[in-house]
Amino acid sequence: MRGEITKKICWANTKSLERSDIVIVGIPNEAGSHASRRGTSKAPDVIRRISNQRDVYSHKKVASLAFTASGSPKANVYDFGNIRKGQISQVFSKIAGNSKIPIAVGGDHSNTIQIIKTLAKRFGPISLIYFDAHPDLVASRGSYYGSTVFDSLPYIDIKSSVLVGIRSPEQEEINNIRKHNIRVITPFDIIEKGIKQITKTVLSTIKKNAYISFDMDCLDPAYAPGVSVPVPFGLESQDAMYLIKKIAQKGIVGFDIMEVSPEHDLKDATSHLASRLIGEVISSCKV
Repeated sequence: MRGEITKKICWANTKSLERSDIVIVGIPNEAGSHASRRGTSKAPDVIRRISNQRDVYSHKKVASLAFTASGSPKANVYDFGNIRKGQISQVFSKIAGNSKIPIAVGGDHSNTIQIIKTLAKRFGPISLIYFDAHPDLVASRGSYYGSTVFDSLPYIDIKSSVLVGIRSPEQEEINNIRKHNIRVITPFDIIEKGIKQITKTVLSTIKKNAYISFDMDCLDPAYAPGVSVPVPFGLESQDAMYLIKKIAQKGIVGFDIMEVSPEHDLKDATSHLASRLIGEVISSCKV
């Protein structure tokens, strides 16, 4: 079931699933993507490699992990390796069934649908915090990266869910936002209200079974150029990280980071940012 990888992510500090609190799972699949930019299937292994190059320092041939803003990760982290898309239900059922927190690394955003379905079977309706430039509420076609939120509607608690970073919706998606009364926070809302007020709003909206899904295109391309569908006027990286950390500290049932496209990156900046985001989540998670 477990796929072989050349390097584990630098945040991994235990060698067994049983001893872990948090489990990293790579899903190198982009079959659900219709983006003109391809290559997100390479992201899990590239992010692992860059994490070891950029987040590990060497002094006299002795490796030293670069701690996060929250300090040393206190959780036990296991890198499960890569899995096929068809294995998501089986693997995530096992992780959640053993009271571990999964962190998925994609791949395109359609991988998230099956993760949410699987976790909802264990926890009930999920409070979804969905970071993306796009609402992914296309209903006219399913099982692809533009329909992720719409396909997840039966498995989430809409009243306690929120879309963050939205700034490039299609008319069909705008109609569905209104129809389902889904809370949306745009980058301009953060400018007007400030990240602390936005964080209070999100924390008061979500319930205990919170799942964070993070499309790297929610960030401005100045911070994350290597994504499959870049959109200007995005979130600042520190604002996104601040909000994610506060949610993780409250408690989450899972996290994913999707849509890194290494072929379109600039000096691996997006992959490194993804590694740091994962490290900050690990350091902030309530385990």
